[in-house]
Parts: sequence; structure tokens; C-alpha cells
Amino acid sequence: MITNHLRKCNSIDDDPCIITILGEPASKSNSRRLVMIGGKPRFIKSQKALSYGKDFAIQCPIRKDLFTIDLSLAMKIYYKTRRPDLDESLILDLLQKKVFNNDRSIKSKYIEWGLSKDNPRVVIVISSLDNKDLVIKTLLSLVV
Repeated sequence: MITNHLRKCNSIDDDPCIITILGEPASKSNSRRLVMIGGKPRFIKSQKALSYGKDFAIQCPIRKDLFTIDLSLAMKIYYKTRRPDLDESLILDLLQKKVFNNDRSIKSKYIEWGLSKDNPRVVIVISSLDNKDLVIKTLLSLVV
């Protein structure tokens, strides 16, 4: 359920765009499972990745005007435990068609790993590539 607090954190149409998504993301590189489909082996997303994708879709609003320019992105991913690898790739895929058309438009990334047993989440800041310093500064002011 999206709370009023979460809505305030999601400045989707602002620049920089700020989004907070609750929950622990799955690592895309470790989120595949082998199944047989039509007698042929196929790799599909794990249940954790599929579940996170559904939660993400519910929480992430869609920008009125998707970014179509080269972008700078900063994010901090808070995990429940120290075990997960830092992996933003699933999150970038999920942002497509919500914030930008394609994650190929991300030309600068600043990614941090965080630990929060009781409140796993991801905080994301996105703007034009020209605003790279502002994007990082904004993220750091949100996660202190």
C-alpha cells in the first residue's frame, strides 16, 4: 500500500526526479531460474524478482513526460542483510517506460549499498547528464 509519506518522497515529475521504492530488490544476475517450457530449458526471473517487479510497479508513478535525453542517475539500495551484491540492473529495467524510455539513456551512474534490516528500500534521483553533480548531491542529502 502506498502511504502519504511515500507519495511525498516520489517527486516523479520534478527535476531532479526523486523516487523511493520500499522493499528489497533481487539481483538481476542471480535472479534467474531454469525451467522447462515446451520441453526446452529456459531461464526465467526468480519468484523474488517477479514479486519485486510487481511491488515496484505499484509504487512507482509514471512521469507525465518521460526523459528522452542523456541522464545521470544516483541511487542507494538498502538491503535487509549484508549478503546481497550491489546490483541496480533490475531497478533500471523497471524504471523503463515509467521515467525514461530505455536505460541506455543513463550515461552516468552513482550507486551506493546500504543496510536497513527493518526498512529495505531504494532511493533514486534522476536528471539530465548536465546535472550529474546535483543528482549525487540530492541523493546524499536524502540518505544521510
